[in-house]
Amino acid sequence: MTTLPIYRWRLAPDGLATRRQLRAAGLRPGGQDVVAQLERPRRRRGPLTAYLYLVERARPVRPMTPARVAALAKANAARRTCPECRADAGYVIPAALGMCVPCAYPEL
Repeated sequence: MTTLPIYRWRLAPDGLATRRQLRAAGLRPGGQDVVAQLERPRRRRGPLTAYLYLVERARPVRPMTPARVAALAKANAARRTCPECRADAGYVIPAALGMCVPCAYPEL
């Protein structure tokens, strides 16, 4: 097992990027292994860790197909549908409630 190089916050060399940075550039890791870690210090707990990938080995993001768009729309609609009243709440139903706010708190 080899240890990864660890860089401090904002001190990673050029050519390395996090998943979010790759995604913002229209790229994805493409199956490559993590090459380094980035640590951001925090006062109260341990440092935040982000994994770094080589930008030169990153691949373009796959385009959304019509089937994927439809599946995503269906999944988002299911997250908005209340299981009690079967109505579209117009927002994502909180997992803590498990139903829309009017069904969870009928006395309001």
